[in-house]
Amino acid sequence: MLVLPWDLTKKFQTLLAQAGIPINERPYYQKWLRYYLDFCHKYQLESSEKRHFPSFDEKLRSKNQSEMQRQQARQAIALYYRSIIGHQCTDQRNLNEVIPETNLQEGNVHLNQSAMSVKEARNILPAYAVNQQHITTNAEESNTADPYSGILSDKATDSSSLKLSNASWVWVYDRLNSAIKIRHYSPKTLQAYKIWTHKFQTFTKSKDARLVTMDDVKDFLSFLAVEKKVAASSQNQAFNALLFLFKHVLEKEFGKVEGVVRAKRRPYIPVVLSRNEVDRIVKHLEYPYDLVVKLLYGCGLRLFECLKLRIQDVNIEMKVLTIHDGKGQKDRTLPLPLVLLSDLEAQRESVMRLHQEDLAAGYAGTFLPNALSEKYKNAPKELVWQWLFPAKTLTLIPGTQEYRRYHLHETHVQKAIKQAVRKSHIPKRASAHTFRHSFASHLLQANYDIRTIQELLGHSDLKTTMIYTHTVQSVTIKQAKSPLDFNKNEIE
Repeated sequence: MLVLPWDLTKKFQTLLAQAGIPINERPYYQKWLRYYLDFCHKYQLESSEKRHFPSFDEKLRSKNQSEMQRQQARQAIALYYRSIIGHQCTDQRNLNEVIPETNLQEGNVHLNQSAMSVKEARNILPAYAVNQQHITTNAEESNTADPYSGILSDKATDSSSLKLSNASWVWVYDRLNSAIKIRHYSPKTLQAYKIWTHKFQTFTKSKDARLVTMDDVKDFLSFLAVEKKVAASSQNQAFNALLFLFKHVLEKEFGKVEGVVRAKRRPYIPVVLSRNEVDRIVKHLEYPYDLVVKLLYGCGLRLFECLKLRIQDVNIEMKVLTIHDGKGQKDRTLPLPLVLLSDLEAQRESVMRLHQEDLAAGYAGTFLPNALSEKYKNAPKELVWQWLFPAKTLTLIPGTQEYRRYHLHETHVQKAIKQAVRKSHIPKRASAHTFRHSFASHLLQANYDIRTIQELLGHSDLKTTMIYTHTVQSVTIKQAKSPLDFNKNEIE
């Protein structure tokens, strides 16, 4: 793969910032530019020639790239042509000829007035058909952080000017991304909602998002149940994603969903391992995955709750483990297993040594939640904020060229557990979450109160915890009996 020159990368990053592309989206735009230049290099084409772009676009189509991805690629190449190559042209040819206008009808680019004027924006990006709703002045910028705040206005939603198919949904995904982050939802939620939004877009044949109605939602949910035969949980997740889309992105009323074919909910009994099976799996795990699994089982943690532990969350002296921002943004405390105290102390010392090596190498620190790194500039380099299970390698931050350390990746843990289960010859579909199920089931088997187990697991609803009553043999007396008929020994 062709590597972009540093001067080109730096200039392109500046253009993306001027165009108002969100920071988290910029690596994707840079990737499309790299793919395009690599395409031209591979087939010995001149990258500045406009006639080669349709071939690249067709190549993306043949690779089954989605319309959203292809639209993003078009925007990236348009910025490259119009703002880099276009400004370097010595003749007076029309910039509209730099890239075929037919391929760039649906892009929506937001330009900050402080970066360039409206007139300059229209001269540089004529094929985007940028309207005044997409270009904000400094006054407008101070009133709203949403570059698409005017796109849902009455003028913008004139049905006669909206397309019934192949319309751009780029602004939808940008607003969805912002809405999720404002509410501090997890990256997993953002990923799931983007997936369902894209499937909904495909189902509607990319009809302009301002034209979608509740009938489209009903048809889509029924399609999932009847044609795709998805599970009830998947259909419910799709429903929640579309509810969020209508309410916080499209700003439409989400009415009652009636007459929808609902996927049949099947009773789910979680897989539970015996204590002997847990020990057999741990025996086949190498460091640090063995300690991760011991915490998953010993404290009933979710996988991400374990991987996101920081040094300050493990209080070895008080024998308490603190979970911050668990599922539903909830905190809770758990007792540390006494048999793990020495292992956790050794892990903490290992992290301290690695942290000193990172500081000596001049790394930028770790990743902090929300905007803590902006509020506390030195916090990313403090020991208390370091991950309990740090990644083996540093992560390069695009744009800033800084190196930071992330926590151990979840896929590495999942792969290690899968291999250990296979080596243990255990005929069960065991995963990382199976150890949490086993934790709850074994406590229930030991006659612990179900309310206590609910608090340890961090469940909001007792009904969720009650599922574990089906994983162990019942030791309760089912038949009712009057206390007057008890023997004295039964109540003493």
